[in-house]
Amino acid sequence: MRYFYLLFIVFTFQVHAQVVEDDFEGSGTISSWYGDNCNMNINFSNLYQQGINMSSTVLEYHDIGGQYANVQFDVNTNFDLSTKNSFSLKVYVPSNGLTGNQINQISLKLQDKNQGAPWMTQSEIIKPLLLNEWQEVTFDFENDNYLNLDPNALPPIQRTDFNRVVIQVNGENNNDYVLAYLDDVLHFDTVSNDPVYDHLVWSDEFDGTGAIDGSKWFQQTQLIAGDSWANGEQQHYTNRLDNSFVDNGSLKVLAKGEAFNDQGVTKQYTSARLNSKFSFQYGRVEVRAKLPAIAGTWPAIWLLGKNINEDGGHWDNEGFGDTSWPSCGEIDIMEPNVPKTQILATWHWDNGNGYEYNSSSIASTNTDTSQNWHVYALEWNEDNMKIYMDDVLVNQMDSVNPFNQEFYILLNVAMGGSLGGDIQPGFNQDAMEIDYVRVYQETTLTISDIEDNKVSFYPNPVQDNLHIQSSQFTNTKTNLQVADISGCIIFKTQYLIDNENLIYDASSLNTGVYFITLSFGNGISQTFKFIKQ
Repeated sequence: MRYFYLLFIVFTFQVHAQVVEDDFEGSGTISSWYGDNCNMNINFSNLYQQGINMSSTVLEYHDIGGQYANVQFDVNTNFDLSTKNSFSLKVYVPSNGLTGNQINQISLKLQDKNQGAPWMTQSEIIKPLLLNEWQEVTFDFENDNYLNLDPNALPPIQRTDFNRVVIQVNGENNNDYVLAYLDDVLHFDTVSNDPVYDHLVWSDEFDGTGAIDGSKWFQQTQLIAGDSWANGEQQHYTNRLDNSFVDNGSLKVLAKGEAFNDQGVTKQYTSARLNSKFSFQYGRVEVRAKLPAIAGTWPAIWLLGKNINEDGGHWDNEGFGDTSWPSCGEIDIMEPNVPKTQILATWHWDNGNGYEYNSSSIASTNTDTSQNWHVYALEWNEDNMKIYMDDVLVNQMDSVNPFNQEFYILLNVAMGGSLGGDIQPGFNQDAMEIDYVRVYQETTLTISDIEDNKVSFYPNPVQDNLHIQSSQFTNTKTNLQVADISGCIIFKTQYLIDNENLIYDASSLNTGVYFITLSFGNGISQTFKFIKQ
């Protein structure tokens, strides 16, 4: 998901949350440890006082060959993962305490103890283990990859039904022995160190009706492969209003079944391919879209290196094209597979070692992606790249060369070919609909900016009025925007304030996590998270 960071002062309001921790030295708060098909001793002398753990007492975990084994504990008040998202522990697994050839791993599962089959509700994070040394392992249910046993369950950060913690070493469905030692179990909040893309640097909201904004988009029409486009596609791209236009607050990229002659070639389909006249290096790209449903349509939301030497492309026309594909790099944020049962996230490149690609997918249904809005996003920095669908991580990889230069955005709907599949007979028309395209980057603040732009707010969590204070409110216009955890904007307004106080009425919001973005008259924009009780 997208993470926000804000330097702020929290006023004297405090939230009294339960403390969940155990050091097995007698000062912990966990009193319900239970060994499930597992021998357990919570007062065992530490045989390996070394490295990061010199404590005298630990928990002994001994799986003696049952099909499954774990240790677990319950809490009286359900976990609120929106305020404390993580668990950590120390673990030691001696190699002479193992049998079999299981993958060395530890998993932490959250369950609802009040259900008849608590495991059916579980969300699980699995981490790898080394042998013969103490390790500290963190399970972050907001930022780590997790597994929901029920695929229809909400992300764990949005759930409030968890009240049991289950810890398991080396998995289940085997009869191998496992001896391990646990210590310093803690429930806490992890603050992400990932870059914070809180500054909107370019966008198109597609308001109004009629032609697309020519200052932001170029309509690419020149055939790139003799008489065709790549992959055996069967469309002409045009710059006509028939194929790309704005209507009712969204962009329509419309593919049509019609004979059309251009550049001396007649094709039976037309569509549009848009190049952004904005290029950038690093940041977050967000596109909210509905996809065409008819077989043979192949929509794409993607990026190409600004230096691609593709005749007829905007940046090649501007004189930047000096590198062939795939050496220029390609980032595919969204492409459906054939037969539209998955959304693909893919990188293509050649950094001197020959053509390479990295592709992964997330399950989807054609009905869902064509009838409902989804947010497709790329987060890209000098270290890594991550692609999301509705804040669910689809694929990630390191930012190898050539993904260290400026790229631009493309939106198009192709027809047929090797990747679009067979076109439905009698095809008339179908569209990809785009609600918005936004590019965010990190805000660079000087020390004086930080001192001058501190924001304080209270209470958090809030039931009714959220009080916000900043010196930036004085005699200036301030734009306030509220978004839910999916990024959907649910409220925005502008204030002209003559003091340092602002009150936002949150009483009508549903319980959950929200983000407020404040944009001040001096160009500074800040975002912070609050919780509605």
